[in-house]
Amino acid sequence: MYLSSEAVEHTVAPIAAKRKVREKSMRISSTGWHYASLCLAGALCAIAAAGAPLRSAEEAFIAENRAAMDKMMGGMDVKPSGDVDQDFAAMMIPHHQGAIDMAQAELRYGRNEQLRRIAQEIIVEQQQEIAAMRLALNQPAPSSQASPDQPGDPAPAGVPTGR
Repeated sequence: MYLSSEAVEHTVAPIAAKRKVREKSMRISSTGWHYASLCLAGALCAIAAAGAPLRSAEEAFIAENRAAMDKMMGGMDVKPSGDVDQDFAAMMIPHHQGAIDMAQAELRYGRNEQLRRIAQEIIVEQQQEIAAMRLALNQPAPSSQASPDQPGDPAPAGVPTGR
């Protein structure tokens, strides 16, 4: 079938005109783009600001726990002395201190009241066991340490206390 150029133009012209109207209505002015980009930037800044303290608290918690684990694992690497009791205490004391350090991090950064209570119990019980092991081996008792949830021991800057 052969269409004359007039017939093609008669058929295509209305379609092209409709497309131009559609394209024009879909365009966003430069002012509109500017406004949309400012709104997006503001929303992203608000999201970042809202999440920043939580993210930094989590990062601090993870860093403290890693340090506690590294210190504990290093302290437990004991050269055998030939005295089983001495070696047991030499390994268990850093193990218990690691639990205390991790529990203190939970008290600084954790929000779950049940876990915070468990952390407090861990601190008290592990300190008592360290003292008992040292006493059994006629070693000096450790110095008394306040847990970070006691009044007067502030949480690190920018960290929610969870209290």
